[in-house]
Amino acid sequence: MQHSAVPELAHTHTRPIHWVATAAALAAVVAASGFLQPDKATAAQHGIEAKSAPAATTPPDPARADFPLDCGPAKVLIQKKASGDLDGDGLPETVAVVRCDAGSGTPPSGIYVLTASGGTSKPRVVATLVDPEDRLSVQDFAVRDATVTATLLGYSSPDVPSCCPDVNESAKWQWKNGAFVRSTSPAARSM
Repeated sequence: MQHSAVPELAHTHTRPIHWVATAAALAAVVAASGFLQPDKATAAQHGIEAKSAPAATTPPDPARADFPLDCGPAKVLIQKKASGDLDGDGLPETVAVVRCDAGSGTPPSGIYVLTASGGTSKPRVVATLVDPEDRLSVQDFAVRDATVTATLLGYSSPDVPSCCPDVNESAKWQWKNGAFVRSTSPAARSM
């Protein structure tokens, strides 16, 4: 066996202190990289003028709206709400099912469309889809694909007690030519 002409080097044997030093150096690099981040990405390309789009806003809050509903001493009760861009302007509207909190019986409901009021935080009612004066209750309410759908429960005659609606009708509303247009199922069903 031939011996090396070069003496054995001390640094060729790893010791625990070498592993500790390597781990500490690696941790320092990882920690430093957390502080050195690139600028936040944007969808706009540099040098190209972007189209101005409406700012994304939160949907109007029905709890802040004044509904055209006279409840006397009772409070206005928001039963259901859903939001979506109903008119295609890029801003969300909120649709709310509202009735008086009568405590007993089946008080009629109204369906109202709310929009953000120009610059104020108070939303305003821009459309009444169902008027409480029509004596209807609302069930299975939804907003999907710019369409409002609901099942309306009503009465076949004034003699039917308000506790027990006997007519069931499906309805949907869509924004067309500057107004909400209602379409219904071919025939209302008696319950």
